[in-house]
Amino acid sequence: MRVICRPVVSQDLPNVVTLDHRCFGGLWSEAAYTREMGSPNSDLWVLEVTATARSPRRLSGIGCIWAILEEAHITLLGIEPADQGQGLGQWLLIELLRAAIARGLSRATLEVRPSNSRALALYKKYGFGVAGERRRYYADGESALILWKSGLQTPSFAAALQRQQDHLHQKHRLTSHSLPG
Repeated sequence: MRVICRPVVSQDLPNVVTLDHRCFGGLWSEAAYTREMGSPNSDLWVLEVTATARSPRRLSGIGCIWAILEEAHITLLGIEPADQGQGLGQWLLIELLRAAIARGLSRATLEVRPSNSRALALYKKYGFGVAGERRRYYADGESALILWKSGLQTPSFAAALQRQQDHLHQKHRLTSHSLPG
């Protein structure tokens, strides 16, 4: 499978909104995505996949970070439900963290449902720890765990990201790299 991680462009918006509905139940509107595209403090990325060199590309993931002081707030990370379990969430998280590193950010944070065991396992794998809880954070009343990761600018963290991405290349036969934003 060929994977490309790149910034969202306006032509992507209808597909991004559709993907948002499948991943998050309609968390953000097209207007919200348009605002993120224009914000100097936001990195909004899509993950495109193709099954073969001749297959058409399709959007399979969406991710966003906000740069707030020295922190990267991961606001979105979603993978097409049918594509989960293939390492694409890890790939997108690595690229979001690399975007944070490129901005000079030293820490990352996010909120996640305690019931989302897959996401919790992913974030813990990359060194995120629980720093607190936001009670009744989600519309359905479920609380959110606040996760933090420091040390983004250390050489050992950059090397760990590269090792994980190399592992994904081998394990899932993911081939490609990010396109510059």
